Amino acid sequence: MPSKKIPIQYVDAMNPAQRFVKRAFDVIASAVGMILLSPAYLAIYVALKTREKSPIIFKQERIGYKGKPFYIYKFRTMRLDAELDGPRLASGEDDERLTKIGKFLREHHLDELPQLWNVFIGDMSMVGPRPERKFFIEKIMERDPRYVHIYKMRPGVTSEATLYNGYTSTVEKMLERLEMDLNYLRTRSLWCDLVILIKTTTSIINGKKF
Repeated sequence: MPSKKIPIQYVDAMNPAQRFVKRAFDVIASAVGMILLSPAYLAIYVALKTREKSPIIFKQERIGYKGKPFYIYKFRTMRLDAELDGPRLASGEDDERLTKIGKFLREHHLDELPQLWNVFIGDMSMVGPRPERKFFIEKIMERDPRYVHIYKMRPGVTSEATLYNGYTSTVEKMLERLEMDLNYLRTRSLWCDLVILIKTTTSIINGKKF
């Protein structure tokens, strides 16, 4: 049964000056990241090119800032026929649709590296709610119309919800993620973003599953 929640106003905790600094940091961090990680990009490209016949880069339309669509980029981790029967949520590194290399990339979050380009050009931010497809947004909106407030933020490569909620393999988990993302909107700050980035980096280095 659809949710009875009535949309209310959620005020962005960041003021214009803070959002400017956040965007400046995103440009610098993504540019430096792509340069420093260029050996990793090359190694992954060679590994995929020699083992897989499908395109190296996977792109998919997502809905981002102000409700505008954009293409998100990732290293391909799934078979080309992964969604032959229609849109389907991912279920982490245990998803049977993953290729052998794709499973490794997904487990270590290396498939997300091309999103630094999305950050650099302004489609995304280093920290923010994960972008979703229109198909699944509509399903979320049927249950909780507050999702419209997510459009007040640029989607992110990582977020608090990503760290603690992991892969959203069900609509129920998407609704849990929405609650966390709305809380981020109401409380976010530059310090908050820094803490999330440090926790994300530490988790990846330590091999934590999320």
